[in-house]
Amino acid sequence: MSQLDGKVIIVTGGTQGVGEAIARHSAESGAAGVVICGRQQQKGEAIAGEIEAGGCPALFVQADLADVEECKGIVAACDDRFGRVDGLVNAAADTNRGGLEDTTAEFWDYQFAVNVRAPFLLTQQSVQIMKREKIAGSIVNILSVAAYCGLDCIMAYSATKGALSTFTKNVANALRVDQIRVNGINLGWTDTPAEDDVQRKMGRPENWLEIAEQASPFGRLLKPMDVARLCAYLLSDESGIVTGSLMDYSQRVMGSTGPQPLPTVEQEN
Repeated sequence: MSQLDGKVIIVTGGTQGVGEAIARHSAESGAAGVVICGRQQQKGEAIAGEIEAGGCPALFVQADLADVEECKGIVAACDDRFGRVDGLVNAAADTNRGGLEDTTAEFWDYQFAVNVRAPFLLTQQSVQIMKREKIAGSIVNILSVAAYCGLDCIMAYSATKGALSTFTKNVANALRVDQIRVNGINLGWTDTPAEDDVQRKMGRPENWLEIAEQASPFGRLLKPMDVARLCAYLLSDESGIVTGSLMDYSQRVMGSTGPQPLPTVEQEN
């Protein structure tokens, strides 16, 4: 029996980076269906097609997570196609920079809409289906160690992850009686296409990844597949009654003192 045998999983941000890795690994782990969403229709449909070609039914839903109705439409599309939701992974996030003095009210609202309101709406809609079908489901929120504080230049982003962390624990507590589990993964610096774009926009050298990995304690950054494997465990029955947990997945031990081993180009993503 495969790890996610018979389960239908929704993955936001499933068209690149961590979300794509989670979607693909879910399919490889025996999922009965995978739903991904994103704004790029051509890319999303291509990934869904590749997942289906591997033997797992898949669906791409074009959606802007800043739009309330489009968020709700993701779960509705999953229900129409598969008639159930066993797992939800809120992996999508806007990671653009914004410090105290250069963050506009419009940027603040947009980042909170994508990073906090969208997970709330998707969780709300998914839980309704889980309860209707009497499914002991699992929800995983992809968070960040930036929730503890974060760099000055990602003040707004850090605030969204702090809010989502509290949301994770609150909802986990509320859903215990329904046997629906909710957990979060606090990611450290992760090698993704989005992070590469950010580093290049900041004027970092083309070999920024090589420099960063040489300076890292384990000789590499966190990779999307690392996250996908942990996520599959939390979605599966193997994780038992684990709920309300916020797991740090980073080479830094949060709360430790003294010099940090990572270079200054680091973004705690």
